[in-house]
Amino acid sequence: MKILRRKFLQGAASAAALPALTQTAWALDYPTRPVHMIVGYPPGITPDIVTRLIAQSLSERLGQQFITDNRPGASSNIATEFVVRSPPDGYTLLTLTSTNTINSTLFEKLNFDLIRDIAPVAGLLRSANVLEVNPSVPVQTLPEFIAYCKANPGKINYASAGSGSATNVAGELFKSMTGIDMVHVPYRSSYIPDLVAGQVQASISPIAQMIGFIRAGKMRALAVTGAKRSDALPGIPTVSEFVPGYEAYVWDAVGAPANTPKEIIDKLHDAIGVALADPATKARFADLGAEPMVMTPAELGSYLVAETAKWAKVIKASGIKPE
Repeated sequence: MKILRRKFLQGAASAAALPALTQTAWALDYPTRPVHMIVGYPPGITPDIVTRLIAQSLSERLGQQFITDNRPGASSNIATEFVVRSPPDGYTLLTLTSTNTINSTLFEKLNFDLIRDIAPVAGLLRSANVLEVNPSVPVQTLPEFIAYCKANPGKINYASAGSGSATNVAGELFKSMTGIDMVHVPYRSSYIPDLVAGQVQASISPIAQMIGFIRAGKMRALAVTGAKRSDALPGIPTVSEFVPGYEAYVWDAVGAPANTPKEIIDKLHDAIGVALADPATKARFADLGAEPMVMTPAELGSYLVAETAKWAKVIKASGIKPE
């Protein structure tokens, strides 16, 4: 009887292990068909450009087509919800951006929870912003700008890409940490023409958007918002050199539906890591005023939590509401 019982238990254990072994074998064969990388923005802007670049590399390295699938709308929430509701099989991925962590607090009734429902895969790109002013503003440095704003409360209008956008929350964080009074002017379309014309006086913008105007002398860069100075704007200090602790990045990363097998996530992460190490990729990112954001899935998960908490404080303190 003992022998029969032992054989029964061994058989039961083998049967229990079979689904895990089958899943692992299936994951190791991944991908066996095209993979869709969902982007919550229209073609031609940074998340789309970066996704297409990485998709091409993944197609070459993993032997299946990685398709950039643009699904813009609702500040990228439409794309995020689509991925959240997709099967966790690695064939539907999401291009995450800094906006996703802002949206977690900005929108009160989302049909998903970013931290719970999206599995982090890999970082892609990170770029500091640049705080720039129209040359008509009589300042040359960041300390002069802060002093000017304090001496002229409400006279400086700062533009953003919309209420609750990354450029808006970066501006509100700057206001709260310096104690200055700037007037927020949200735009539904590009604010750059009005900024260059002097209709609005300042903005905190992605470096890639403004670097041409800065080099041409049409805008004056005062500081960059990263933890270190940017190679794209040598000689321009960081905000944190004068406002300790200030930091605001725009970034892109890759996520998958929660419960996607670890073997698939690891395979994608490793392939993306090879792409990010490619000198051609680094050069293209440098053209965008950015650098690779190399993170393990665990590190990216912690980063998403930290960014969500950071911008939640800004949104609640400033009373930002979605448009």
